[in-house]
This record gives sequence, C-alpha cells and structure tokens, in this order.
Amino acid sequence: MPNLPVRVDRYLCGPGQPLLFIIGPCVIENEELIRRVSGELADLAAQDGLQIVFKASFDKANRTSIDSFRGPGLEKGLEILARVSEATGFPVTSDVHTPDQAAPVAKVCRILQVPAFLARQTDLVTAIAEAAAREKCVVNIKKPQFVAPEDMQHAVRKCEESGCSDLILTERGTMFGYGRLVNDMQSIPIMHSLDVPVCFDATHSVQRPGGSTTGGNREMVPWLARAAVACGADAVFLETHPDPDKALSDGPNQVRLADAPRLIRQLVQLRQLVNGF
Repeated sequence: MPNLPVRVDRYLCGPGQPLLFIIGPCVIENEELIRRVSGELADLAAQDGLQIVFKASFDKANRTSIDSFRGPGLEKGLEILARVSEATGFPVTSDVHTPDQAAPVAKVCRILQVPAFLARQTDLVTAIAEAAAREKCVVNIKKPQFVAPEDMQHAVRKCEESGCSDLILTERGTMFGYGRLVNDMQSIPIMHSLDVPVCFDATHSVQRPGGSTTGGNREMVPWLARAAVACGADAVFLETHPDPDKALSDGPNQVRLADAPRLIRQLVQLRQLVNGF
C-alpha cells in the first residue's frame, strides 16, 4: 500500500493535511530568475506558514519545436536547484525524462516528477521509483492526457513493485480531440481511491496544444485551481514567472508572480474549509 499521508521533507501531503504547493517557473532560464522567484516565494511562505516545494525544469525535453528553449541541462540545472534549496530551505523538484537521470536528480530533489507524456514508460517509471526509494524521495506521476484516472493504478503498482510507496498522482487535463484540454474533477476522488495524495496541475491544465508553440489561457488558472481544491486536491502545481509574456517556455499558462500570493491565499482558505468537513 502507498504511504498516506506522504512526507516531503518536513511537510505532510494528503487528506486532512495543509495544502502543498509545487510552484516555480516552467524552466530554469537563468539563475537570476530562479533566485528572484524562489526568494519571493520564501518570503511568502515565511509570512503565511505555507508548504512550498520549489519547481523548475532543468530540461524541457518535450517542447513542440526543435528550436524551442530547453534549459541549462542536468548538471548545471541541479546545481542551481541545490543552491535554491540551501538558500530558501525549500525542498525542490524537477522532471525526469530518461532513466539515467533518475539517480542524480534524486540526490538533489525531494520530489521526482514523471512527465505526463512519459508516465506509461515502464523503464522510466521504475528507474525513478528505485532512485526515489534509495534517497527517500517522493515520486509525483502526472496522469497522461490519454489515460483514465482509475488506470493510474498501474503506474502506482509499478512504483510499489520497484520499492517506492511515497507517491503523488497529478491531474493535468485530458485531451478530447485537438487543441483543448478538459479537466474532469472526478479524477481527484477517483485517484484518491488508490490511497495516494492527489495534486492538481493548474497551469498545464489550461494549455492549448498545437501549432509551432503550445498556447494557453492563464486567466482560467484560478478558476480551475479553486475547483480542484474544493474537490479535495491535496496539492496544487503552479508555474509562475515575473513576466510570463517574456517567459522562454509555457508563458501563456504561467501565473504572474505578483498575482500568485492572492491566489495561494484563496486556495489555503478553501483547503481549510474542505478539511473542516
């Protein structure tokens, strides 16, 4: 059986626990950006007593165009994330795209993230789970856009069979036809039935895939995030950037850093209401 709640460093994530935020820029554009965003989030966390895991990708391996910015790469990216964790005290997380990345990422990150497009790749999932078990990390598996929530039981079993019982499942929308993701909030209680905490990815859920670059509509992020927390999500994944229109990846979906505190505080209040039932 998976562990419930899940411990992420000093935080607890699961039903009845405070909301966990997985938040940061989509990609590591440069260290100055990462320091600015993580510093402002650290101030907010200290002020409001928030559970924050800082996220940023060292490599965006699933970009639409071959010309798109991907990030600084594994070695430099992990060095930057390690410095962020040391400076802020935040646990950190990043995507793992290939089995050979799992071990070095687990040395730095407290959550290892399985990208949605790759969550059925057995060799990748088992390598991540094995690395997480060795380093006492958590595995966050994003539900693929083409998989029913109840079928995430197979990804959970792969992790458990590989020695890892510290899991989070993330809802991030389902593809119906072309160009639009739809969120079925039933996914949250359905994945809860697998005895794992459930996270809601509010920013990738508003993506509009297609064309030379992926579009999106950040104005819908607060609406979906509030709905997900009301439906029992234990964590919220938010990408944020000081100037999303100039971001090098997923700009249309990212929440402006200046707007993040208000949304985060709304979600905390909703979580407290849900936990009161």
